Amino acid sequence: MEHRNERVYVETQRHRISGWLTLAHDGYRSRVTDVLNASERDFIPLTDCIVELIGVEGRGTRHDVVALSRHQIVLVIPASEGAPELRVEPEAA
Repeated sequence: MEHRNERVYVETQRHRISGWLTLAHDGYRSRVTDVLNASERDFIPLTDCIVELIGVEGRGTRHDVVALSRHQIVLVIPASEGAPELRVEPEAA
């Protein structure tokens, strides 16, 4: 099965997350909503993520992988629909 990656912006009650969601190239599970509505999956893996705490000043932190509970998601915006970009904390020297 061929795959493609879609950049998404996700909000939970406490976090803003920007990362890559792996989708099927076409057909079944090729849309963001297909993955969000998959009742057999409780966690959604995102890769190359930036995570910010809502209500806390400063830039986010970078993570290779985040497993996001499907039940904690409040909002998802695909990058193709104008998702905002999050900023990452510069690495300490």
